[in-house]
Amino acid sequence: MTVQGLFGAVDEFPNDRAADRFESLVGIDDIKSGVVAQARTLLDPMIVASWSEAAHGTVIAAAADMISRTALIVLEGDVGSGKTELAETVGEPIAVALGVKVTLFPLSLSARGHGAVGEMTALLTDAVEKVREHAIAGRKKNGELRHATILLVDEADALAQSRELAQMHHEDRAGVNALIRGIDGLRNDQLPVLTIMCTNRIDALDPAVRRRAAAVFSFGRPDDAAREHLLRTLLDGAPLSAAELGELVKLTGPQPGRAFGCTFSDIRQRLVPAAVIEAIEQSGPITGESVIAIATDLVPTRPFEAEMEGRS
Repeated sequence: MTVQGLFGAVDEFPNDRAADRFESLVGIDDIKSGVVAQARTLLDPMIVASWSEAAHGTVIAAAADMISRTALIVLEGDVGSGKTELAETVGEPIAVALGVKVTLFPLSLSARGHGAVGEMTALLTDAVEKVREHAIAGRKKNGELRHATILLVDEADALAQSRELAQMHHEDRAGVNALIRGIDGLRNDQLPVLTIMCTNRIDALDPAVRRRAAAVFSFGRPDDAAREHLLRTLLDGAPLSAAELGELVKLTGPQPGRAFGCTFSDIRQRLVPAAVIEAIEQSGPITGESVIAIATDLVPTRPFEAEMEGRS
């Protein structure tokens, strides 16, 4: 496998398409701003040092300790809650905030290999080296940021699963070791690389990975207010009454006999598109009645824990 085959579509920011996708992530504003704030200081520690010198006259211990953190952010939580979409697009506001170009390298699950001895270790090592080569010129000699890099590890529990598992194969343990060594190497070389890991099962991540995380952001399902905001935004222009919108909010939430409501992706990728398709077929506008009928029959994606319980 070529090194290029270890990554999905490499993207560069800023770009308008990513800006639109990032903007469309509603209901998680605190997480969005939190990730960007963390990323700024992780990728450009001079921000912390400059603040400390201006505010305290020197680089105080808290600032020095913060500068030494591993540039690793973990996004964890429910399925369909926007983790991957945020990780794939957050390079946009980071690039704008830092005033530099940002390149995203999304690591493919192909990095697991096919189980051959040493294969996973070699693939992960090669992948990190590719990121290193890109990031090596990311700082000027005076430490000023020239460009930044994001290494995205989606479904991180598949590549960084806990080595404490008794049934874990030796090759998987070696692969986790290689990934941790690679992240540590990027930190030790002070390269402007931010690693973002996404997982539905944070407890399945190796403890060494969790210890290194500078920040962990937890995603849940949208509450009533978030669902209302999302539905109002997506159905803007459709002739829905306040009562119909309220009914949609209720139908997409938890129901008797079902403790969970819709995910963000259930609404964005299933409910609203289904309403659009029906309107197209009927050669008419989207109506509150039609969306309510679709929402009534829509079965939300089960939470990961519920899926596991259902299989046990």
